Amino acid sequence: MVYLGVAYLCMWAAMSPLLLGGYHRGDAREATGALQEVCIAAAMLAPALAAILVVHRVERGGRVRDTLALRWPRPWGRTALACLTAFAVPCGLTAAALALGTLAGRYPFGGVHWSGLGGWAAGAVLGMLVSLPLFFGEELGWQGYLFPRLAGDGGGRSLVRAYAVTGAAFALWHLPTLLMGGQYPGRPWYVSVPAMLVSCVLILPVFTWLRLRSGSVVPAVIGHAFVSSMSVGMVKEFADPTAALDPLHMGMAGWPGWVATGAFVAFLALTGRLRPSFHARARTGELPAGHVDFRSEQPARSR
Repeated sequence: MVYLGVAYLCMWAAMSPLLLGGYHRGDAREATGALQEVCIAAAMLAPALAAILVVHRVERGGRVRDTLALRWPRPWGRTALACLTAFAVPCGLTAAALALGTLAGRYPFGGVHWSGLGGWAAGAVLGMLVSLPLFFGEELGWQGYLFPRLAGDGGGRSLVRAYAVTGAAFALWHLPTLLMGGQYPGRPWYVSVPAMLVSCVLILPVFTWLRLRSGSVVPAVIGHAFVSSMSVGMVKEFADPTAALDPLHMGMAGWPGWVATGAFVAFLALTGRLRPSFHARARTGELPAGHVDFRSEQPARSR
């Protein structure tokens, strides 16, 4: 597939200065330097660039904004509520993961410091908003382009395949950073790669649900931004500052997060909320272009 080829190639190209320089992250509290930030930012834009390239040069049909669900559907208040949900749900899942890790004795909970909590939260939200454009770079590719094309008409087998394949592609796209200890510092690749596969396959349906219920990729972007920034920040903020942090045993990237996210995804699946048809009925028959009928998003291919 052209899209995946371009997205993966651009990812490896963006990470090449760090790979060639021998960069390796060995501690979860380790801050990233200027070069690392530039390479990460460039890599995060790769899926969107790949999607836009394919829409323009391969499929040659449809407006990019409509094709990739880059819209703010009416009623606007409903979409705004979906964006708040995209913030609240990952926050709740992270809190549940930290609670599970604490009860299991794997998360070194250091207590809640109420006096500075407001300042930390404000700074974390601001940082997430500043980084938000970069997460459009990822989700325009995964939720805007790849998932709808794999899902097809939303039938049973194609839908399951879409969730599994998109989640796996999303995880393996991170391979260069995993080789450098990015998401799981201190862990070898044969541990970090399977762990990332589990994390992405579980969290992807949450992002897709946010996209389906709103008809826009924007809530999925916000959800992804929270998981990758504020969720990681919560792990550090509420931990004992002197304790070592192992992402494999805490937060959304570890087994406590898998349990919390898996339970939530099971609820979404059992109640039909992961099916496009569920959201079509919820909107009383109104089907904006690209909202839940994925066939309407796919332009006619040039012959």
